[in-house]
Amino acid sequence: MKINIVTIFPDLFEVPLSASIPGRARESGLVDYQIINLRDFTTDRHQTVDDYPYGGGAGMVMKPEPFFEAVDSLERRGPVVLLSARGRLFSHRDAVRYAVEPDLTLLCGHYKDVDQRVADHLATEEISIGDFVLSGGELAALVITDAVVRLLPGAIGDHESASSDSFYDESRLSPPSYTRPPSYRGYSVPDVLQSGNHARIREWREAEAERLTRERRGELMEEWEKGREGGS
Repeated sequence: MKINIVTIFPDLFEVPLSASIPGRARESGLVDYQIINLRDFTTDRHQTVDDYPYGGGAGMVMKPEPFFEAVDSLERRGPVVLLSARGRLFSHRDAVRYAVEPDLTLLCGHYKDVDQRVADHLATEEISIGDFVLSGGELAALVITDAVVRLLPGAIGDHESASSDSFYDESRLSPPSYTRPPSYRGYSVPDVLQSGNHARIREWREAEAERLTRERRGELMEEWEKGREGGS
């Protein structure tokens, strides 16, 4: 898979994409990252990527031409995603969908906004990673890249580890995890996890996943219960 990231801060990506699972996935040939400097597609000597908004108002708006030219330079077949606070909320379902594509192009905005023509006529979708505003799309691009790459076959050696993550089945949070020592500062690991009884451990984990999801993400629990009723 190839992941293209269009940005005015290409240096920001070097270390994160060389570490942990994203780095190992690249080393093993599962993914190729192409970081495109948006300023390389400007036409003036100052490499200007922004301008004042039509209609007035505070802040600067990123120009459409560099984005269009940058994407035109790519050999791509997959989605073109504009990271935007106006976008639809990113989910595990999106990560799965992107992970089966031959390539993914992420457009990182900055300043006040990006010219709407980029969203309407270049990007295939707008995506947000949460109801908050970042300085730019770069951190969001890293979040999405990490979520996608870890789903590529072979990126994680132990598939069971990934399959027990929160949101893997798009319905529930994961249960709590414990490791050694069995007791620390008077806080002990639940007896059932030390029992060696795998049937009881599975039951405990199922119950804890349901409890946490019901307490913290009630809407997910409702979706899961509706799906269970529909499948029965």
